[in-house]
Amino acid sequence: MKRVLSFFVMCLLPVFVVFGGPKSKANKETERFRYELECVNNGTEGFYLVKVWSFSKKANVAAEQSKKNAVHGVIFKGYVGKSGCVSQRPLAKTPGVEYEKAAYFKEFFKDGGEYMKYVTLTEGTREIVKIGKEYKVGVVVSVAKDDLRKALEAAGVVKSLGSGF
Repeated sequence: MKRVLSFFVMCLLPVFVVFGGPKSKANKETERFRYELECVNNGTEGFYLVKVWSFSKKANVAAEQSKKNAVHGVIFKGYVGKSGCVSQRPLAKTPGVEYEKAAYFKEFFKDGGEYMKYVTLTEGTREIVKIGKEYKVGVVVSVAKDDLRKALEAAGVVKSLGSGF
């Protein structure tokens, strides 16, 4: 009996670590894409400089997932301008494209996925606010919007700017 029990522990423990550990929980929280996006500065040509506020029960999880949230926001939400910033519409203007291309976006936003090519964290710009039992973490990131648009056009997610209406 001990051998059978130890066999199951040895086999199931790695499965729990891979599928049920902290990374998995972070990904489940991120899949809801609960965040706020605001303009920090107009940035350089081809880039958006934004602050993304991510929410989680653990501050380090929110900070880590902020890169996914920033790219998701540029693709699907856009942001409102404020002093010194211009409002930006989302890159994907077709309603429901996120669900129509769900398989593409699942792969795109997986850990270490393609989204990582288009986002860079800015050093020393982390803000943490405790709200009840969770944290709201603000991180400034740079999103390569021109390169991101080209990749989304190539994947058939968004129409090219020259395609007309």
